[in-house]
Amino acid sequence: MTWKYSLFLCLVFIGLHTSLLAQDRISGAVHVTRSEVIAKNGMACTSQPLATQVAIDILKKGGTAIDAAIAANATLDLMEPTGCGIGGDLFAIVWDAETEQLYGLNASGRSPKNLTLSYFRENGMSKIPAYGPLPVSVPGAVDGWFELHGKFGKLDMDEVLAPAISYAEEGFPVSELISYYMHAAIPNFLSRGFPNVAETYTNKGEPYDKGQIFKNPDLANTYRTIAEGGRDAFYKGDIARTIANFIQKQGGFLSYEDLASHRSEWVDPVSTNYRGYDVWELPPNGQGIAALQMLNILEQYDLASMGFDSPEYIHTLVEAKKLAFEDRAKYYADMDFANVPVEQLISKEYGKQRAAQINPYKAGVYEAGQISAGETIYLTVADQYGNMISLIQSNYRGMGSGMVPPELGFMLQDRGELFSLTEGQNNTYEPGKRPFHTIIPAFVTKDGQPFMSFGVMGGDFQPQGHSEILINMIDFGMNLQQAGDAPRISHGGSSSPTGYRTNSPGSISLESGFSFETIRGLMRLGHTVEYSNGIYGGYQAIMYDAENGVYYGASESRKDGMAAGY
Repeated sequence: MTWKYSLFLCLVFIGLHTSLLAQDRISGAVHVTRSEVIAKNGMACTSQPLATQVAIDILKKGGTAIDAAIAANATLDLMEPTGCGIGGDLFAIVWDAETEQLYGLNASGRSPKNLTLSYFRENGMSKIPAYGPLPVSVPGAVDGWFELHGKFGKLDMDEVLAPAISYAEEGFPVSELISYYMHAAIPNFLSRGFPNVAETYTNKGEPYDKGQIFKNPDLANTYRTIAEGGRDAFYKGDIARTIANFIQKQGGFLSYEDLASHRSEWVDPVSTNYRGYDVWELPPNGQGIAALQMLNILEQYDLASMGFDSPEYIHTLVEAKKLAFEDRAKYYADMDFANVPVEQLISKEYGKQRAAQINPYKAGVYEAGQISAGETIYLTVADQYGNMISLIQSNYRGMGSGMVPPELGFMLQDRGELFSLTEGQNNTYEPGKRPFHTIIPAFVTKDGQPFMSFGVMGGDFQPQGHSEILINMIDFGMNLQQAGDAPRISHGGSSSPTGYRTNSPGSISLESGFSFETIRGLMRLGHTVEYSNGIYGGYQAIMYDAENGVYYGASESRKDGMAAGY
């Protein structure tokens, strides 16, 4: 090789490298972990490669996106017990290709009917405990599966649940990330002496290490019972009796009648238009409309001209989040018990009013506007028929309450912790009431047709995560994978529907990738900025390209996420 040819190759490499850096500066992505996945017949994006493969297998058998999503969810409930399980709740948004419309499902459970607010007062509690029997509410996920399957499924439920049953019986290797979460969560439950935790989730008393084979035969038996007997086998059979007897023996209140009377609710998704895209969320008791409120505020600003890595953009984003979260703390609750002014909260006029409160030169502290009148899993699947589903499911606080009913193979959720015990608030505890929920699926349409199904798991972070993904794509021109890989911004310290109030601007956590100039600029505006292992969520998304008739898939690089198609 001559020196002239060597110099030529160097110049080509430098030019290409400089070009890529320039693209990164334009898009705002510091790096991209992988390219988008593109396929014609179907797409599945989950936080576990084995679960993604299960979904693809179901699609190849002719199953719908909904069949595949249920199969993947059941597999994740086995493989990621640190984030989900059939002891938890479920929410979903479905695009039905036949009717060309969106359907929303609220499959969240209610509080025990025999537990009253006075019980907590009489026992000197200012908040509902995080663990144990008291925060346990009815698990809604299984009923959610059957509601979805009954409306949109094609394969028999025994075929849908077969892969999860097989993995539960034969075992699967635990991933490094889930092993880490197990080591973080399980010792807490063991130290509290909670029964059945060690038998179900440990390897001879120790949390599973990376690569060790985890089997859960009790969960396999539970799945088989559900597949054969339907949702009533869970809510009205021996499973329900086992759950109720166990919780009451532990000092809780959840009863057989609470389980037997449970029902999911089909709801109409609500939306706002953000720069030509209709963004859809579910109404409360979840926090989805907070994302819509944020987008209405942020639409008043030219974010593209500010730039992704700028103090102006981050300041504006954080202030919009604070404003939305003050309304969240005051208004969001179970709409069967509280008058939540959804239409006004997500109106464009109200968004303009709230945006006017932002001082571009100073971090603010806000109150709720005046209106007249926990770890999770997220997955999304699209099929050859044109159906798409956005599904999120969780136990709260990672694994949940610590309450593991005997020989069932799963832990019950602790969503009841999110009730307020302050009398007179929208989210104040009441018997038979659904708690405020953090888990939210999202969907985007354009000109009345499906554009994107996505979610960003991660507790309180989720509305901010939804907004960041959309802004990354719509304002900063990132592709589907770049939008998830770009460093995230998380604000903490807002008021909470549990009754917590704040009188400070809170703090901003930034992932690596933002410049020191931006950090200094935020500090000059009065923000507290910190690098931390704060919640930055977990992202999955599918985008439909109508022009070419193909699906694009993207998955979370911060987890074990995998997008795959065929």
